[in-house]
Amino acid sequence: MILVKPKTALISLSDKTNIDTIVKFLSEKNIKILSTGGTYKAIKEITNNVIEVSKFTGFEEIMGGRVKTLHPKIHAGILNKRKSKTHLRDIKNNNFENIDLVIVNFYPFEETLKNTKNHNKIIENIDVGGPTMVRSAAKNYQDVTVITSSDQYEELIEELKRNKGSTSLEFREKLSRIAFTETAYYDSVISDYFNKKTNIIFPKKRVFHTNLIETLRYGENPHQEGGIYSKNRSMK
Repeated sequence: MILVKPKTALISLSDKTNIDTIVKFLSEKNIKILSTGGTYKAIKEITNNVIEVSKFTGFEEIMGGRVKTLHPKIHAGILNKRKSKTHLRDIKNNNFENIDLVIVNFYPFEETLKNTKNHNKIIENIDVGGPTMVRSAAKNYQDVTVITSSDQYEELIEELKRNKGSTSLEFREKLSRIAFTETAYYDSVISDYFNKKTNIIFPKKRVFHTNLIETLRYGENPHQEGGIYSKNRSMK
């Protein structure tokens, strides 16, 4: 079991459900928290244990918030391989530091499609920074833990309690798989939107985004497994 003890967490949330639960726990464990925008303000109401990303990077948000976490200090902190002498040298020479825990969910693009037909509003709800951080963390699961849903908070808390403040490789790898599924799903919804907008019925490549509705007792035959998936989140 390869354990990693998070010392610094980066939190950026569109859906702030149960943010107090995870923030209070991380603060109790003396894990430094970095955050941006509305998430920073929400965390500041819970604890003073939070540093705004712009102060951490020394680079203010620009372009109305389009560019805030797309910075080498953020992504080097996430992506560096802790056992690589080259990576460690680069981190030291640039005065960067490790980011061991990434807690991010995305702008609600799917919900935006339901609520407006305004193309400009839809475009502004395409998240760039969030999926980029998640992909960086998921790629480097050997050293970084990535959380993409508030449904995972309790599981993370239990994992940290069980391992005296650390996460196991098995746990991080599982979360990496889930994270890549989340980014793939998110991009598939965006791709589908543009196909429909431009009247492309048969694109050269098509990605289907579906949600598991129910697991079945068996598939077409008793020895097979089966499940029901839908483009909606329920059969209604």
